[in-house]
Amino acid sequence: MAIKYVKAAQTAYPTGNPDFSVKQCFPSVIPESEADPFLMCDEFGPVVSSGAYGNDTDEGFDVPWHPHHGMDILSYIVEGVGRHADSLGNRETYAGPGFQWMSVGSGVEHAEGGGTPRGEKTHGFQIWLKMPRSKMEDDPRYGTVGEADIPTVGLDAAGSLARVISGGLGEKTGPAQFGVTAQILDVDLKPGATFDYDRPPNLDTVMFYAFKGAATLNAGKTLNAQEVALFDAESGDRASVVAGDKGFRMMVFAGKRTNEDVTWHGPFVCADRRQLMDVFKAQQSGRFPPVRVPYDYKDASKTPACGA
Repeated sequence: MAIKYVKAAQTAYPTGNPDFSVKQCFPSVIPESEADPFLMCDEFGPVVSSGAYGNDTDEGFDVPWHPHHGMDILSYIVEGVGRHADSLGNRETYAGPGFQWMSVGSGVEHAEGGGTPRGEKTHGFQIWLKMPRSKMEDDPRYGTVGEADIPTVGLDAAGSLARVISGGLGEKTGPAQFGVTAQILDVDLKPGATFDYDRPPNLDTVMFYAFKGAATLNAGKTLNAQEVALFDAESGDRASVVAGDKGFRMMVFAGKRTNEDVTWHGPFVCADRRQLMDVFKAQQSGRFPPVRVPYDYKDASKTPACGA
């Protein structure tokens, strides 16, 4: 596959807090029209945690309670401990490498972050994917996957490997479940290792985002950490990656284009402007999210005990 371009990720402030910044490769660098079916990718950290909080407290969320509608979300922790609470009653922590996936549909509220012990590093990604417009009012779904349940594919005798988060690689299939067809891999290459990526035949968007080290793509172009490469999927089905002398790690994002227009404002993705206005009105009137547990999910002390 020919490389369309390589660009550096931009710094973004997704919560509006100047003390919380991320590196964003799409949509700020690769626009929505070219990233389809992906909407957003934010890399956060690595930063040193100021202290851990469990799932039995409402203190210390890095990103406080906020709503979402009409997209799929993947929160992938590379280092540290992920932490999550939501309007479906889920309250969980999960160690990296691990992730949670959430098919938002008609809506959720959640809070996240603050699970990594004090003094340890936290590093990860939040990825938003399009949801078919026909599924935007489906009930939300959620899952958490730890390291032991992430399939891995060995790439060489030196220990290079790929973690399969979504879609397939070889005989392995990732456990994340989305409303669109997508392949998401965490590829970790040892110094000098080679990885020949074969695009699945049904996918027509391919992007590599580097987050550690550097590599040479297609025997010519260098991809450094915090840079993203967009490929021309119509030009072929293979891309070669050769890791530099310090090794290389990247996320592979490949998907089937939806070619659907969406109306997107902040945390709400909708089929059209009318649906967007309906969601805002529901949020303002307290009717959002429409599917939620029957207790105050924002108060950890109200969570029923297991078996209750």
